[in-house]
Amino acid sequence: MANPSSFYLTTPIFYVNDAPHIGHAYTEVAADVLARWHRQAGDDTWFLTGTDEHGQKILRTATANGVAPKEWADRLVESAWKPLLDLIDISNDDFIRTTDARHEAGVAKFLQKLHDDGHVYAGEFEALYCVGCEEFKPKSEIVDGTGEFAGQKVCAIHSKPLELLQEKNYFFKMSAFQDRLLALYEERPDFVQPASARNEVIAFVQQGLEDLSISRTSFDWGIPIPWDASHVTYVWFDALLNYVTAIGYGQDDEEFARRWPANHLVGKDILRFHAVIWPAMLMAAGLEVPNHVFAHGWLLVGGEKMSKSKLTGIAPNEITDTFGSDAFRYYFMRAISFGHDGSFSWEDLAARYQAELANGFGNLASRVLAMNAKYFESRVPEAADEAPADEAIRELAASAAARADERMDAFAIHEAIAAIWELVDALNGYITEQEPWVLAKDPGQRARLGTVLYTATEGLRVLAELLAPVVPLATYKLWAALGAESALGALDEQPLRDAAVWGKLAPGTEQQPLTVLFPRIEADETGK
Repeated sequence: MANPSSFYLTTPIFYVNDAPHIGHAYTEVAADVLARWHRQAGDDTWFLTGTDEHGQKILRTATANGVAPKEWADRLVESAWKPLLDLIDISNDDFIRTTDARHEAGVAKFLQKLHDDGHVYAGEFEALYCVGCEEFKPKSEIVDGTGEFAGQKVCAIHSKPLELLQEKNYFFKMSAFQDRLLALYEERPDFVQPASARNEVIAFVQQGLEDLSISRTSFDWGIPIPWDASHVTYVWFDALLNYVTAIGYGQDDEEFARRWPANHLVGKDILRFHAVIWPAMLMAAGLEVPNHVFAHGWLLVGGEKMSKSKLTGIAPNEITDTFGSDAFRYYFMRAISFGHDGSFSWEDLAARYQAELANGFGNLASRVLAMNAKYFESRVPEAADEAPADEAIRELAASAAARADERMDAFAIHEAIAAIWELVDALNGYITEQEPWVLAKDPGQRARLGTVLYTATEGLRVLAELLAPVVPLATYKLWAALGAESALGALDEQPLRDAAVWGKLAPGTEQQPLTVLFPRIEADETGK
């Protein structure tokens, strides 16, 4: 069992059949914000992401491009998937590929255990298969084709014809775990989140589980079944095991015990694999099931799920090239209720960038540091007696920090940021009401001026700590300008759950000029 402070977080591993779009980046950013938060809060955090490189879809894509599947995977990982992590400032601790030797060895060991323990058998199988999903489709996801696919059965997700496959495969006795899974969902209501996802999973399992085909013989791009090399492992069975092979399953028992069980962040379209098949696999192997499986919603463009096949994908750099990575991270974490579908629009992104980041947070930081420079020679002012308005800011900082931590722990990222932003708005209102530029004109108000600007400066210090997981580049700039880097140490080393402890910045601390955190963005002649 992992130690109580362990926070092992995973994203799905993504197919390398094409370059990533903002839907993939959305998942990565959400996981990164959570990982940075827990890491800075002092939890024993490990953040895993990676790529899924086996299966028929990868084989066909590579063949269509005239290369071997491993060469195709290498090319996409190095040219697209790893650069994505740098583009949006992802702080993953590990990156696993299903072609890694450590993964292939762990998969073979896991499969052999299930086989030796009687959870696997050989059998014949015929069913409709979707290459896009890499899945034999349940009846609920098989629909009649229309247009050019009229008269054919198509995948409800990809809208492409299904293939009728008949093979002699090995099967996992998943049906034997139906009652245990239903008991799990009942005993641990927070195992699958949000509630809508949990209800969907329960309804699916209550309909009855069938055994799962876990091998293929019609192609050879995959991990061989250890007791029968004429079969390769079903790509989903292989892929799910990355969560344990990456932390030492079968090779490093100490590391595995330290990290496992995990918290899985997935898109809702792959919920069933993670909330049904995966825990059944773990039960069969005698391992603990994950702590949580959280299914976030889809990013919608024009009312439809973002899709490469439907040409509605937007490359992340289309946003970051103009707005920067911090704005990308902030927008998707703030504008969309995490766990639900959310619509992306350029207009909303531009409006939030200007109102909330540039005018709200950026201008607040600029004004306070400029007044400290003008009235206190670029040093942290000294506070005198606290007035009710100052006390309200201090108390709100503590309240916002506590609520944000509680909301992050519940995967409600948007609500955590909203709680923090109450302090941004309150500080802007506080500056307007206290009018430090008026106080500065009266020598008799010098002490009051110091108190007001000290309160605002400490408020910025709290914001820098709380927002560091969300907008790391801007907060690092602010941290240095506040003088906190030299006075308190690196921003990412600050104990986040103590962020609102008041008075950390000592009066007299020297401050530095602040570069613009969120530069003004001009529209072109078309209005974009």
